[in-house]
Amino acid sequence: MAKEIKTIGVLTSGGDAPGMNAAIRAVVRKALVNGKQVKGILKGYSGLLNEEIIDLSANDVSNTIERGGTILFTARCKEFMTEEGQKRGAEICRKHGIDGIVVIGGDGSFRGAQKLANLGINTIGVPGTIDLDISCTEYTIGFDTAVNTAMEAIDKVRDTSTSHERCSIIEVMGRNAGYIALWCGIANGAEDILLPENYDYDEQKIINNIIENRKRGKKHHIIVNAEGVGHSTSMARRIEAATGIETRATILGHMQRGGSPTCKDRVYASMMGAMAADLLCDGKTNRVVGYQHGRFQDFDINEALDMVKGIDPYQYQVAKDLSKHC
Repeated sequence: MAKEIKTIGVLTSGGDAPGMNAAIRAVVRKALVNGKQVKGILKGYSGLLNEEIIDLSANDVSNTIERGGTILFTARCKEFMTEEGQKRGAEICRKHGIDGIVVIGGDGSFRGAQKLANLGINTIGVPGTIDLDISCTEYTIGFDTAVNTAMEAIDKVRDTSTSHERCSIIEVMGRNAGYIALWCGIANGAEDILLPENYDYDEQKIINNIIENRKRGKKHHIIVNAEGVGHSTSMARRIEAATGIETRATILGHMQRGGSPTCKDRVYASMMGAMAADLLCDGKTNRVVGYQHGRFQDFDINEALDMVKGIDPYQYQVAKDLSKHC
C-alpha cells in the first residue's frame, strides 16, 4: 500500500522557460483540489538545501499564468550532484513534511528527482526547457514561446539585412540540440541552417551558396546557427573575407527565455502540472510527465533518461529542400 501523500513540494530547476508558472499554478491548484498541502521550494535544489521553503495557496499563484520566468526562481546546484547533498535534500523534505515533489526542469533536474525518489521521496518530473531535448516527450514547456520569439527576431533581422544587402548569421539557443534552429530555419525561410546534429563544418559550402544566390539576384542571405555550433562572430568575419559581402552576426541569447508564454505553453504546461499532482496523489513516484502521439502520459524516469532523441531526418531534409534555389 502506497504511503498517502499529504504535502506536495514544487520546484523549478536549471534554465527558466516560459510556461513554468502555468505548471506551478496547476500543481498547486490540483493538489489543493485533492485536499493536499503545497509548499514552494525557492531556487531549485539549492533552495531545498538552504531550506528556502514557503507555503503556497491558490491565491499565491493567481495572475501568474501569463508571466514568463518562474515565480519560484531557479538555480543550478553542484552540491546536489553529490550523494551527501542528495541525502541532505531528502532529510530536509522529511523535516518539512514534504512527501512528494514535482520537479520542473530538464534532464539534469530529472536526475536529481531520480535520486530523491531512490531516497524515499515520491518525485515526478515535468519537462521544462526551451531546448526541446528531453527524449521521452514531443513537447517541453517553453519551446513554443522561445521559437516564436526567435522567429519574430529573425524576421526583423531579415528586413535590415535586405536593406543593406548583407549576409546575416543569427545564432539561436538550444544548448546541444538544434530544434529551435531547425524550426526557425523553416519558419523564417533561411538560406542555410546549421545544426549540431548535422553540421559538417564545411564553411566553403556555405560560401559557395552565398555567392551562387547573389549571382541569381538574391539581396540577402540568412543563416540560422544553433548555439551548439556557435562561433557566429568569427564565422561572419571569415564569410565576409571570402565573399566580399558584408556579413553580420546576431546572437539572440537569453531574450528567448523571457516573455509571456504562448497559448500552447500555457495550456500544455497546465496539463502537465495537473497530471504531476495527480500522479503524486495516486502514490506514484519516479515518473516523468510527457506528451507523445497526441496525449499526455507518464514514463518511468529511469527509462526516460535512457531514451535517445534526434532531429527528425525528414524535417531536416524538407528544410534543406525549401532553401534551394532561393
